[in-house]
Amino acid sequence: MFRFEDPIYLYLLVLIPVLALIRFISYRNQKKRLRKFGDITLLKGLMPDVSRFRPSVKFWILQGALALLIVMLARPQLGTKISHEKRVGIETIIAMDISNSMRAEDIVPSRLDRSKMMVENLVDHFSNDKIGLIVFAGDAFVQLPITSDHVSAKMFLSSIDPSMIATQGTDLARAIDMATHSFTQEEGIGKAIVVITDGEDHEGGAVESAKAAKDNGMRVYVLGVGSVNGAPVPIPGTGDYMKDNAGNTVMSALNEDMCKQVAQAGGGAYIHVENNSAAQDQLDNELDKLAKKETTSTMYSEFDEQFQAFGVLALLLLVLEICIFDRRNPLLKRLSLFGSKKKVVTMLLLLMTMTAVAQTDRQYVRQGNKQFHRGDYPGAEVLYRKAVEKNPKNPQAVFNLGNALMAQKKDSAAVEQFESAARLETNPLRKAQSYHNMGVICQSHKMYGEAIEAYKNALRLNPNDDETRYNLVLCKHQKQKQDQNRQNQQNNDDQKKDNKKDQQKPEENKDQQDQKQQEQPKPQMSKENAEQLLNAAIQNEKQTQDKLKKAQQQPQRRNIQKNW
Repeated sequence: MFRFEDPIYLYLLVLIPVLALIRFISYRNQKKRLRKFGDITLLKGLMPDVSRFRPSVKFWILQGALALLIVMLARPQLGTKISHEKRVGIETIIAMDISNSMRAEDIVPSRLDRSKMMVENLVDHFSNDKIGLIVFAGDAFVQLPITSDHVSAKMFLSSIDPSMIATQGTDLARAIDMATHSFTQEEGIGKAIVVITDGEDHEGGAVESAKAAKDNGMRVYVLGVGSVNGAPVPIPGTGDYMKDNAGNTVMSALNEDMCKQVAQAGGGAYIHVENNSAAQDQLDNELDKLAKKETTSTMYSEFDEQFQAFGVLALLLLVLEICIFDRRNPLLKRLSLFGSKKKVVTMLLLLMTMTAVAQTDRQYVRQGNKQFHRGDYPGAEVLYRKAVEKNPKNPQAVFNLGNALMAQKKDSAAVEQFESAARLETNPLRKAQSYHNMGVICQSHKMYGEAIEAYKNALRLNPNDDETRYNLVLCKHQKQKQDQNRQNQQNNDDQKKDNKKDQQKPEENKDQQDQKQQEQPKPQMSKENAEQLLNAAIQNEKQTQDKLKKAQQQPQRRNIQKNW
């Protein structure tokens, strides 16, 4: 993107046509005065060293230099600028719950809005810390990779809404697992996961995930938003409230017990958000206990100053104007650079070509490749982004940008670039490489299903790639093992449920025996006996219906019926 920081100076370009008009009037008056002395042809013979075109060329060179100086004053800016800053702080990943239950208005203005305000306050206090943002409901994804650019973190907050995630519900375990893989690889620095939620965990496994994060050197802090009394969940734009499958209004309440268990398992603390400032102070005190380390942060700004190029061009034009004399040099009579209009036009075009120093996208790619091979991945990223800005349809620039992001562990952004490169690329081998890299990233995050599909696409385009074939076989084996572990976990859960049911069987057997005794045929049945049997059957049916309702209300591992 190209822009001017101070475009008001561009109004000075009006001087160019004004000076050209003055020059034209002056030249016309000069010719009139010459005609008073005699015939023009005779005067040319009397002045052989006077050039007709040299003054005009000098004038237009000065005009070009003046235009460049005016543009330089307007401060042209282009591309992306990178700067490195040394900071002493920690790394924090904020996982924010954006499920439908966060729309509840038991706190003003709502749980979600109060969470956004809390995150904004956190960002303001994180002056020297790196921060990342994850949003989750029934699924989770990275909204902002970990960075020192706190301004971008605030910008992302305005667009956060429960409609961003199609799979509703609340899966705390998935959010914590994703947060543990979103930190940098740097060691010796404090790493904190701040979960902002109402504690309604529909999927389970959050305590285990928090314990695993603690074992990896991270601390899990939970900020509980909402009230324990609960509130209905409004449906936007309707004025109505959400209902469950039975038609009852959903009452969402803060589950403090779950929040405390997760925080305790993660080695952190639970904080109930009633007042933003109090919760902020308490969280700051907890985070201050973490180890701080000096790190080099890569800061990006959207625009980079380009006035230097215009200044160099203006200086070259001024030097060229000084080197051109008004009169012909007697020693160079045979060399006539300004003898015809065609030559003048040719020379001006040549000067414009020589002074055009704007780089193409290929030049940026070549420069980025040099930085990449040196190991300067942030610098290579900047150059590749400039190449993409010059030509968004350059598949090589997009692919190389993905490699630079992948080298910096910015995996989600790298996958987007590889997908774009695969769409733009026409060479099957290079397109296969894009799919291969996507598979590598998915495999590193244990997303074996997505990795298998990416490797298959790569092999369709390049069947001779043995490395991709090996990774495909490995992913299939790992996915089979992962599915088996999930099945074992599901069997364990089912076994626990069966054990609970077995404890209730003695009472059920007793009821069945009583029923059988009552159903045995008797030689004689009075009216009173018939009524007793009928009442027993009705009571048994009622007990069966109660047990069925209790079984339906038992928590499940994946209950897609809960969309709040």
